Amino acid sequence: MDIVISARNVCKTFGKGETAANVLNGANLDIERGSFVSLMGESGTGKSTLLYLIGGLDRDFTGDIYVGGQSITGLNDKKLSELRCQKMGFVFQFYNLAANLTVEENILLPIEMSGRRVSDYKSKLDYILDITGLSHKRKNYPSQLSGGQQQRVAVARAVIGEPDIILADEPTGNLDEASGTEIMNLFKRLNQENHVTILQVTHSAESAAYGDRVVVLKDKKIWG
Repeated sequence: MDIVISARNVCKTFGKGETAANVLNGANLDIERGSFVSLMGESGTGKSTLLYLIGGLDRDFTGDIYVGGQSITGLNDKKLSELRCQKMGFVFQFYNLAANLTVEENILLPIEMSGRRVSDYKSKLDYILDITGLSHKRKNYPSQLSGGQQQRVAVARAVIGEPDIILADEPTGNLDEASGTEIMNLFKRLNQENHVTILQVTHSAESAAYGDRVVVLKDKKIWG
């Protein structure tokens, strides 16, 4: 079994003293390479928090988290940033697109920011635009796109660097049903054809069903 994400005895508390709120208490989760896992649970249970911990976006926790066999707990900011660039792509509920950049410029932004040569990704960009159905929108700006199209740009941006893992936080939360279905079909295609490991946080049973495994965060632990 090839485990690409492993969370071991993870505990997370917000605040201190009498106002402290413990949201994770000994949470464990193993995710196999190439799998599509949906993380569900009631609001406020810590689903997004766990996703951010796995992605190294929040580092205030106890326990250990391994990504690609490497513990992220002791990594400095530079090493963690390198790991994120090489291994992970992020998709959030809010699209977080740069309004002054075109579709293709938004997609290529992480490549440019990581110091890689954008010219090396021309064919990859064309491929990503094709599978996301955005080829005819490549010169458009976010304001000229629907919500579903903007989220497809966000997905394309997440996968342009060929990450092993996509971490998605409520990726259909701001979309209508038809657009949400488009995004989930896109995730399924990326998982099946490109063998990208996907961990998505969702409230939607319909979205969760696109995964090949559903786990639930309840009573501060992972079940399933």
